[in-house]
Amino acid sequence: MSSDDLEAFEAERELQLAQEYQDVAGMFRYAVETERRFYLANDVKVTVSGEASRPVIEVELADAWVWDMYRKSRFVPKVRVLTFKDVNVEELPTTEI
Repeated sequence: MSSDDLEAFEAERELQLAQEYQDVAGMFRYAVETERRFYLANDVKVTVSGEASRPVIEVELADAWVWDMYRKSRFVPKVRVLTFKDVNVEELPTTEI
């Protein structure tokens, strides 16, 4: 496989992932961004512990979808993330029928 083939493959996977995101985004209440991943989830719990100069952030997600083009299944029942870096949690707007 040439580097052009690999780039085309990854571009196609990224496009499929973006389309899947559009399809599933309305099923979730929160968007969560860490330094390594982007998640959609219906329940989010953030706990900060450790020293004030070096806090440990624990994020627990339930009923989640993971933005990762290399995973076979992006839907996961529970996710636990430990990090020292920023975590962004955004409540998504609800759409009225």
